[in-house]
Amino acid sequence: MSTNQPTLFAPTTIGAIAVTNRVAMAPLTRSRADMDGVHSELAVEYYRQRAGAGLIISEATNISREGRGYAFTPGIYTPAQVAAWRRVTDAVHAAGGKIVCQLWHVGRMSHVSLQEHGAAPVAPSALQADEQVFLESQSAERPSMPRALETAEIARIVADYRHAAQCAQEAGFDGVEVHSANCYLLEQFIRDSTNRRTDQYGGSVENRTRLPIEVISAVAEVWGPDRVGVRLSPITRAVGDTPLDSDPQGTYFYLAEQLGKLGLAYLHCVEGQTRGDNGAGDFDFKQLHARFGGKYIANNSYDRQMAIDAVDAGHADMVAFGRPFIANPDLVERLRRNAPLAEADRNTFYGGGAGGYTDYPALA
Repeated sequence: MSTNQPTLFAPTTIGAIAVTNRVAMAPLTRSRADMDGVHSELAVEYYRQRAGAGLIISEATNISREGRGYAFTPGIYTPAQVAAWRRVTDAVHAAGGKIVCQLWHVGRMSHVSLQEHGAAPVAPSALQADEQVFLESQSAERPSMPRALETAEIARIVADYRHAAQCAQEAGFDGVEVHSANCYLLEQFIRDSTNRRTDQYGGSVENRTRLPIEVISAVAEVWGPDRVGVRLSPITRAVGDTPLDSDPQGTYFYLAEQLGKLGLAYLHCVEGQTRGDNGAGDFDFKQLHARFGGKYIANNSYDRQMAIDAVDAGHADMVAFGRPFIANPDLVERLRRNAPLAEADRNTFYGGGAGGYTDYPALA
């Protein structure tokens, strides 16, 4: 590449997905759907504006009513949700972009008011999370005490992921990302801090990673593994004040090796504390990438030069940017030109209408 066109802006393939550049849009919860998990036309414009990303990873999308932990988040399990997402994917494709759907079950990070018939949230173990979840009343409350899933229920969880993956195909996505990060359900199984089970889904690292691998394998059967990515966050406590695993490197290295055997499209890692500084020095992410053996998307507080360097050094195949995409719908072009970035209004991150969502201008 010429010196004025870093490899970050060159096309490549991520699994079976051809991308025009190596800047990914990270999943960003914006809480603009209705309480049935159905997007409005605002989301169509929001994603269309950001189709210059090499790959858009959708906001985290509930695989079931049980999987929901925050008000006004979208789902991918009903015909109405599928139809709404189809309008989004059609708009992104018409603008030349690619988009995958991030499949999400929050586990214990939910509240009885968000669950059907006021049921308790489900988790690997009955351990209540801290932090807060946002409710339909616009208030924030501590997540409710969850109940531990029965062993016999695990197959239903896998089936819910499979159904959501099928719905994402119907909605016209280019693939899916299985959210196994940020201390939600699948990571609650992975970490020994949140998994106290004594059945085949608890105890050893082989048992604690069993559900994520079963889920990802089921999703890969639907899509083909080369259109399935996985997100991990080995050292983030971001959600629910969740303690780290007692052996993060041992646990996540083992998981990365198992995922590598599946021939997936990519591994997407939060390198450090979500919403914090890049923490690539606090964990051996290079070794994690090597254990996985496939394409790797790096994420967490990267700036332009860090992203260029990460791709040039072979550390990452793509770099995902989150918050910068909120106020910079044309982020890739701004990075290409090394133009100034606009600052987003935090007051409009979650909920509301077009303000702070679709009204940020592109460069002249």
